[in-house]
Amino acid sequence: MTSILITGGAGFIGSNAADHYLKKGDKVYIFDNFSRNGTDSNVAWLKKNHGDNLEVYRNDICTDFDVLRELMEKVDIVLHFAAQVAVTTSVTNPREDFEINALGTFNVLEAIRLSDRRPMIIYSSTNKVYGGMEDILTHEINGRYEYKDLPNGISEDRLLDFHSPYGCSKGAADQYVRDYSRIYGLKTVVFRQSCIYGYRQFGIEDQGWVAWFTIATLFDKPITIYGDGKQVRDVLFIDDLINAYDMAVENIDKTSGRVYNIGGGSSNQMSLLELIAHLEKYYEKKIDFTYSDWRPGDQPVFVCDIGKAKKEFGWEPRVSVAEGTEKLAMWIKENKILFKDM
Repeated sequence: MTSILITGGAGFIGSNAADHYLKKGDKVYIFDNFSRNGTDSNVAWLKKNHGDNLEVYRNDICTDFDVLRELMEKVDIVLHFAAQVAVTTSVTNPREDFEINALGTFNVLEAIRLSDRRPMIIYSSTNKVYGGMEDILTHEINGRYEYKDLPNGISEDRLLDFHSPYGCSKGAADQYVRDYSRIYGLKTVVFRQSCIYGYRQFGIEDQGWVAWFTIATLFDKPITIYGDGKQVRDVLFIDDLINAYDMAVENIDKTSGRVYNIGGGSSNQMSLLELIAHLEKYYEKKIDFTYSDWRPGDQPVFVCDIGKAKKEFGWEPRVSVAEGTEKLAMWIKENKILFKDM
């Protein structure tokens, strides 16, 4: 039996990962401060569906270092998802953003380094480490922005350019995780993730736009598009992301110390307005929305080149945009009660 610690394990990605590994018969430890909307219902769902192989710790990566240290002697793998996740929140409260994303990750790494067991760690980083990429040429085609000269998207060779406090804190953590492999010999993997969406995602206006637009449409909540709606992201369904974690672990001899873009890639990209159109068709209703100013650091296009992950450990997405967005919309529709207080 493999033992897995999931920081932020009560959140969207964490609860899906916990469910996956518990189904496989692994031992899962969730470490979460339960500050996010939906975390209590996610853990209640996990407890209902799984037995004694789940242990839950209501703790904080910023303050509860001793608990982290104890847990590192029990586990084989650490999936580090605990984070402050919104650019807008980081601008409003940069100190809190730094303490959670940079200092919190440092605490996790130190707990691993000081342990006898030294479990491997996969860190959930972000495409925001590449910054605004103002030098990358884009153009508009068929009502959406696209890269002019990068048909496969942005590769890991792109220079880092942290933009916004969120970009700085996540970028610093990204580099710490990478360097702890070089300097201390830890088995670390960094995933620079694009827009992840799927089951148990309680999206809000500031974060998780695919889920937020879907929730808002079903419950007739106001939708604001920041920018012109033609901005494009590569999107990745949660099942494909969990598969990437599995494959990176299985190939740790190749992936250790490495950094990978993990997203939908060029085959799974979508603009904000294209999602609106899809939801109008799925829900058979007209969606009213308003426009507002662009947000700081918001790229007109971000599509990542996922060729390195495919080449080095055989991973690529399987769930199309159409299939994934429909699965999410169906799940939200079937679980309306979970969103009654949003």
